[in-house]
Amino acid sequence: MEILVCVKRVPDPAENEIAVEGGGIRRDDLVYAVNEWDNYAVEEALRIVEREGGSVTVATVGGPEADETLRREMAMGAEKALLLSDPAFADADGLGVARILAAAVRKGAYDLVLTGAMADDGAAQVGGMLAELLDWPFASLVNRVEGAGPLRIGREIEGGAQEVSDIDLPCVLSVQTGINEPRYVGLRGIRKVASAEIPVLDAAALGVEPAAPRVRRLAYFVPETGPGAELLEGGIPEVAARLAGILKAKGGIK
Repeated sequence: MEILVCVKRVPDPAENEIAVEGGGIRRDDLVYAVNEWDNYAVEEALRIVEREGGSVTVATVGGPEADETLRREMAMGAEKALLLSDPAFADADGLGVARILAAAVRKGAYDLVLTGAMADDGAAQVGGMLAELLDWPFASLVNRVEGAGPLRIGREIEGGAQEVSDIDLPCVLSVQTGINEPRYVGLRGIRKVASAEIPVLDAAALGVEPAAPRVRRLAYFVPETGPGAELLEGGIPEVAARLAGILKAKGGIK
């Protein structure tokens, strides 16, 4: 099975004190790492290949500095990597990133594409957009993958319940943390891939025409702390009556 895993270079929350600056965060002197969810996706891809055969390719959209992200995942066990890099990609929104990744998928012969459930911006949108652009089936928050096609997958849904489905290949899955335990990457593995050739594909090579982002972040801030919640104490009838009074006073009910 040929698997492509989409990964992203993000600020490491364990190593940085994040400071807000305008519509984003101050990026001077930040320490970067692979997006946590993506590590689980790469590990799951490696386990599928160990079980069913095939190979794993990792791909990322970013500048030259994203090369280290790809090499880290190759040290983990991915055989190949693709750096999707062009100055025109710098301002891409979620849909723009999905279009770039879709172009990379079409240039290969992949049976399965995995993404992390979300990345540093928390939007959790690229996986679904990518599936739509490819016209492939999609499942989100996947925490179990079995079989070789159709795949039997488990999804975490509201209330702690587990949903089990069969999904045809080719497909796109966004992977939840906890699906596995990502393997340790040692110094020997890092050295082994230090000189590996990583193709760099720009807009022309991918055949995409970057478009202006249709979503623009206007502000980025930590909300001010409010006065806190009011706790209602007493018996159920008393609390219910007080709650109804509060809701009426604030216009929540009539």
